[in-house]
Amino acid sequence: MKVIVLGASGMIGQGVLRECLADTSVESVLALGRGGLRQVHQKLREVVQPDLMNLTPVEEELSGYDACFFCLGVSAVGMSEEKYTTITYDLTIETAKVLARLNPDMTFIYVSGRSTDSTEKGAQMWARVKGKTENALMRLPFKAVYLFRPGIVQPLDGIVSRTSVYRIAYVLLKPVMPLLASRFPDQITSTRQIGIAMLEVARRGYSKHVLENKDINSIKAA
Repeated sequence: MKVIVLGASGMIGQGVLRECLADTSVESVLALGRGGLRQVHQKLREVVQPDLMNLTPVEEELSGYDACFFCLGVSAVGMSEEKYTTITYDLTIETAKVLARLNPDMTFIYVSGRSTDSTEKGAQMWARVKGKTENALMRLPFKAVYLFRPGIVQPLDGIVSRTSVYRIAYVLLKPVMPLLASRFPDQITSTRQIGIAMLEVARRGYSKHVLENKDINSIKAA
């Protein structure tokens, strides 16, 4: 299996990339992003494109892939709806359109969020925009689209969040996180588990297209 990872420098993306590189069934991984990862691996190739809204300069490098794991995202805190929509909806859909055209047999997996609003009419701005993004992705001509809605994500394997507030919270909660995760599988998952689940869903599919936190946690490596 050949895969593309977007957002590989972020917390979730790092976990997904790690699992892809460790999985023997993954032949190659292309990390597409605005900047380099400073990581070397025999299966990893990077394509740096500062303007992800315009993939024309790198299109010839984006075909021949079986799956895309879209882990790129930002927090909506302090951001206007217009700006958040540009980053969350516009960038995602423009990228997905290109990949769908170049790879019609691709499985596209998108990291959304718990409590995303599929009606696009709720009170929470971020949830409406995520819902709009999910709905638009489902209309694209991929082989399959799966929407991952994790809750609290625990960083494992030395991965650190780039958001300072999250970093502090994870440090404080680290001693009790395993207990919390076992007690609240509907709300807590990990970077490692998301990576494992994405790979299994890309390989074998899943019974539904929207995977909530509990669904993500239920998927085991083959």
